[in-house]
Amino acid sequence: MLQSMRRHARYFYVLFFIIIITFIFWGVGTNDKEGARFVAEIGDERISKDEYWRVYERARESYREMYKSQPFEEIEQKLNLKIMVLDSLVEEKVLLVSARELGLVASDEELQQAIVRDPRFIRDGSFKKDIYLRTLANNRLTPDYYEGMLRNQLSTNRMRNLIVSGVDVTDADLAGLKADPAKADLIRQAALFNKRNAALKSYIEGAKVRMKVKINMDMIS
Repeated sequence: MLQSMRRHARYFYVLFFIIIITFIFWGVGTNDKEGARFVAEIGDERISKDEYWRVYERARESYREMYKSQPFEEIEQKLNLKIMVLDSLVEEKVLLVSARELGLVASDEELQQAIVRDPRFIRDGSFKKDIYLRTLANNRLTPDYYEGMLRNQLSTNRMRNLIVSGVDVTDADLAGLKADPAKADLIRQAALFNKRNAALKSYIEGAKVRMKVKINMDMIS
């Protein structure tokens, strides 16, 4: 059971960080008004075809590296990677829309702190504005665009934390599970991850119905 929990968490975290990095540092997003080019519509947010395939290719590369000793086609099929990427992108957009609805948008101060503490922009122990601007320029991003995407991600994280903040593992959740003391804490952590992930999924599924999420599966077939 512990091995199964670890594997589930590993799949989640790999894709989670791929999406965060792609959102923030590869200019994900579109102002395209042609509905036919949207893979999904979530409230006033959109997932473009280019956005989806960019994340999918990065996810594919990362999982291929993780399982390089195994036939990747089998792994990709087992993961159902196309749907996995789509679901994760939709979930991030749902959380962003929810954060805006609840007034959980990150403040200017939070945004500034996230930037000046980012190790990519720190040299000799302090934030360097020239490094920051040069890094953005190398990725063909303007400060306004990057900071807008970063604010969105910070807001999404606030919404995610709000949903799981009251979720904890009880003795009842662990009833029937036997483990030696060395593994007990690991099992508790894995159980907490699963329980919080279930709460997050439950919230998102309800929000998707309310937001009338539209998916165009033909765009990723």
